[in-house]
Amino acid sequence: MRYVFPPAPQVSVPVAGSDARFPVRRVYCVGRNYADHAREMGADTREPPFFFSKPADALVPGGGDVAYPLATNNLQHEVELVVALGKGGANIPLDQALDCVFGYAVGFDLTKRDLQQRSKDKGHPWELGKGFDQGGPIAAIQPVSVVGHPAQGAVWLKVNGELRQNGDLAQMSWKVAEVIANLSSYVALAAGDLIFTGTPAGVSTIVRGDLIEGGVAGVGELKITLV
Repeated sequence: MRYVFPPAPQVSVPVAGSDARFPVRRVYCVGRNYADHAREMGADTREPPFFFSKPADALVPGGGDVAYPLATNNLQHEVELVVALGKGGANIPLDQALDCVFGYAVGFDLTKRDLQQRSKDKGHPWELGKGFDQGGPIAAIQPVSVVGHPAQGAVWLKVNGELRQNGDLAQMSWKVAEVIANLSSYVALAAGDLIFTGTPAGVSTIVRGDLIEGGVAGVGELKITLV
């Protein structure tokens, strides 16, 4: 096959304990999946799950230096458990949803909160507040065979050593199996899909030079520096 220019390389994320890499197809995110975060964003404490996407090439595998993005004066952090799918399908039954999971990782859903809010106020899509360059740092994926299916444990984030977010996976309004089953009723999921599962309360503004560290108990940690 001949292309008019070389295609972009396949986006992939390292797999912990292996030299193999996880090829990424799509990146989905769940909005307001912790009641305390929903409250701080002015929403009901438990609403049906809703979803948005980030482009795969917005990921920053392994973390490290992340460029402060264009067109924002209010960049905010959100630490999340990320689900990596090894298989998928449409209308996946709830009792089969976890069978689709290859592994789990720690991710940061960076958000241009000012741009997102202006778009919301006008009733416009807020994709550019979420799906920007380097807006999805992610740690290595831990296979299910190693970490199982974590359902409780600390979800935390520090900025320059100060604890900003401190929640627990048990506080998720919609659990991983429910998220997968619900999302698959809208789109056919497939191997290579990632799902960012939402963030606990405590999101706040970060600026150039900040060191952001976060983790999920039993899954791992992630560190970035805004440059």
